[in-house]
Amino acid sequence: MKTIQHLLFTGISILFLLSVNSCQKLTEINENPNEAATTHPQALLSKVEWETFRVWHGTTPLYILKMIVQTDGENANQLYNWQRGGFGEYQQLRNVQKMMEEAEKLNETNYIALGKFFRAYYFYNLTLFFGDIPYSEALQGESASIFQPKYDSQEAVFQGILTELEEAVTLLKDNPNPMDGDIIYNGNPNKWIALINAFRLKVLMTLSKHEESVAMDIRSAFAAIYAAEPLLQSIEDDGQLAFLDQQDVRYPEFNSSSYGSGMYMDSTFIRRLQDHKDPRLFVIATQTRLGREAGAPLDDFSSYEGGDPIAPYAQVNDKAVAGRLSKVHDRYTDDPTNEPFVLMGYAEQQFILAEATVRGWISGDAKALYNEGIRASFAFYAAYAKNLGAFVAEDKVETYIAQTLVDLDDATSTEAKLERIMMQKYLRSFHQGGYSSYFDHLRTGYPTLRKAANVQVAYRWMYPQTEYNQNTQHVNDAIQRQFDGDDNIHSQPWWLN
Repeated sequence: MKTIQHLLFTGISILFLLSVNSCQKLTEINENPNEAATTHPQALLSKVEWETFRVWHGTTPLYILKMIVQTDGENANQLYNWQRGGFGEYQQLRNVQKMMEEAEKLNETNYIALGKFFRAYYFYNLTLFFGDIPYSEALQGESASIFQPKYDSQEAVFQGILTELEEAVTLLKDNPNPMDGDIIYNGNPNKWIALINAFRLKVLMTLSKHEESVAMDIRSAFAAIYAAEPLLQSIEDDGQLAFLDQQDVRYPEFNSSSYGSGMYMDSTFIRRLQDHKDPRLFVIATQTRLGREAGAPLDDFSSYEGGDPIAPYAQVNDKAVAGRLSKVHDRYTDDPTNEPFVLMGYAEQQFILAEATVRGWISGDAKALYNEGIRASFAFYAAYAKNLGAFVAEDKVETYIAQTLVDLDDATSTEAKLERIMMQKYLRSFHQGGYSSYFDHLRTGYPTLRKAANVQVAYRWMYPQTEYNQNTQHVNDAIQRQFDGDDNIHSQPWWLN
């Protein structure tokens, strides 16, 4: 009876509403009360942060950086034989754009500031992947009906990125109010200012081959940020995304079936950790089966071994079957919270500052900065590699830093010092930083990455097929301007020339 009464009441109510609304405008009737015309940008910020800070999860960069190998098939990334990339980041940029639009309606300039940072971050990665990209006319389909945006030169894109980052810092200083919806720094604008400044240093260092550029005045801009702007002070300031043991917010490789089957550690990475007597090996990889069966202690470097990344995968598989290959440490697949993803952190910042000092961009103690970067890397694993902290404790890092192969003072030339700095950035980058170490390799030549004699270095990805289909003239113009009409992975874009 109650159900019938409820249905009758609902029917009468609907009829009453229809009679009242019959004289209203059709546009008013068609408004959906369940879909708000506006929303507070905090509702979008959490989603934007989640997608941005986990954007480079996955194993593809690990193949490229010679950290893992495959035993059940040939991986194109392992052989520097990839082809086309994708423009999926533009979809994430649309969410950023919406957040900024909502913030403009409410004059919430602190959200606009974060939007500028996220724009800079995505465009930075897009231009490193491809070269010239849509920038000044991008994301204007709804506002200006530009559905086929032109491609800006890579130099212009970098200028725009640096401008947006500077504007973001200024806006946050002018509006230091906390931001709701912030899952990274809990709304603390000062933390964001430091992170954005650290990222500005990263972008400027990326352009080291153009350090004499008059248009961007790279060296002076870098020195000015270092001298006068807030920067990250410790790993407590890292811009990182932490995971929870809850559905949809667990560590991405948790319960990964791929790691349980055909993936093993690359001998390149293993040997570098062994050569440096680097105890981070023990929190990143497992012992070989033969090492375990022999009862070797976990800190026995000889009980770890990787597969040759240029050998036929069948040979690497034979080595795995024989129990002579290490896998990725169990914590990456068994621990639902494992370790955070660090988008930009204190360790990387210190290595960038050490490089700037060696290059003469700033005055400082390169060794002290470099050592701080190493200490920060060890401290990260001490904090997050559960039950393994003894391997990377403070006494271990001090012993490590004093080694001849690690001590920056034992590098007698500028190039030798740069090589050591790049090596430490590389050793810190397992499952962290995406492709950053590969871009460092392209920029500096360090560290060297093992490849077959007939394999060429890949400097970029080819433009997506969708651009050929939907933005034909502009993509063709960009290819002609940069690469004489040949869209291939072996051509060097502007930032490397």
